[in-house]
Amino acid sequence: MSRKLVQPIDDESGEIIKRYENFLEGKAPGYFDVEELEAIVDYYLRKGKTTDSSRALELGLKLHPGSNELKTKRAKIYLASDETHKAMHILDSLGNTGEYEVYLLRIEALLKLLRNKEARQVAEQLMNAENDDLDNIALDIAFIFIAQFNFEDALFFLKKGDAFFNKNIDLLFELAFCYEQSSENEKAIETYNRIVDIDSYSSEAWFNMGQVYFALQDFKNAIDAYDFALAINGNDPLTTLQKAHAHFQNNEFNDAIDAYNEYAVFAIDKWQVHLFIGECYERLEIFDQAIMHYNASLTELPDNYEALTGLAVCYLEKEDFETSLRYVNEAIKIDAKQADAWVYMAEGLVGLNDIDNALLAYLEAIILDPNQPDTFMAIANICMDKMEYETALKYYLSAYDLDPALEHIDLFLAVAFCKTENYSKAKLHLRKAIEQDLDAGSLFLELCPEALTKGYLD
Repeated sequence: MSRKLVQPIDDESGEIIKRYENFLEGKAPGYFDVEELEAIVDYYLRKGKTTDSSRALELGLKLHPGSNELKTKRAKIYLASDETHKAMHILDSLGNTGEYEVYLLRIEALLKLLRNKEARQVAEQLMNAENDDLDNIALDIAFIFIAQFNFEDALFFLKKGDAFFNKNIDLLFELAFCYEQSSENEKAIETYNRIVDIDSYSSEAWFNMGQVYFALQDFKNAIDAYDFALAINGNDPLTTLQKAHAHFQNNEFNDAIDAYNEYAVFAIDKWQVHLFIGECYERLEIFDQAIMHYNASLTELPDNYEALTGLAVCYLEKEDFETSLRYVNEAIKIDAKQADAWVYMAEGLVGLNDIDNALLAYLEAIILDPNQPDTFMAIANICMDKMEYETALKYYLSAYDLDPALEHIDLFLAVAFCKTENYSKAKLHLRKAIEQDLDAGSLFLELCPEALTKGYLD
């Protein structure tokens, strides 16, 4: 079975395309043989110009009305135009021609018609034919399944192609990609390592490997892979940026700053780089430097929610609560649906001892995002200070449900249960608190001196 497909033409200087376009302008004679017309049709299809492709095909069918090759191109145009039933009708009319492209188009049409089992049977027929190019045939088949997001079947054929010839780098890239899409990340890494064993200068393979490690939160190995990619191509902004992100996620904030500064050479949106660097300095608790970068980001992009909240956090840490609240209010004007700004508002108001409004801000935050154990705990603490013990207990329990490992949660629950006279549960949580921190018992007695008469510490 022949695998011959029309070879791509140089989009800029293809002589056939020039001659055809000159013909359309009346500057050249209009005869083209079948292979030339196939090439012209494919050229326009690759450009996404189905109308131009159809026009070239009509000329071809006038010149060569009995050409099965051109009829095949008609089916290909129909598939590109999502007229799958029309494509299938043509393919059925061609019968069992044995032409390689007809097989591929039939697989594609069957998949688009959701006749997956038949598509796989046709693909297996193609793979079972005697051929010394099975790895590339498997790759062509896999491309079709991948385009339909059918990664399971794509993997099946890629593995068969790999078994036939295990050094086809193009196939290995697609194999690794399908493993990623199937969440088989360890196998994807193994496949990328096979690629770099064949071609150690494949920066794309090193970068992709870094991306998989990043997804696995193995940031150390991700950084190593990005470094190999940058050793091959040091002017790759995306790799530089991803390396910076990996350092940040790995809490290596100084290294992240260096990498972000390297990326800044390439970046068009400098405001974003300032934002990244500002957050690094914030994590390092170098708040004046963080403020400088957040302000630079804000200067370039005034409606910058992240820069405004970053400034709010820095001023909170500097205990300049009024300035923090000014930035929080600006952030909320931009987006009032983000819970974090309401939390920062609450913390600033607590700093100013405006407890009632702080409580309202915390409550708004959990309405927007109920998955905030720390915020539930903060609300509970306010209620406890107000001696609203039943309400405090409700919020402590909500925090506990979300995160039973929350720091001091068992101690606070013990206090709340004691204050609401549920002594058995108070004793249970106190024991847990003491297991985690021997000082919990004395802290508990400071808050609940009445417990001395209840035998809690027996």
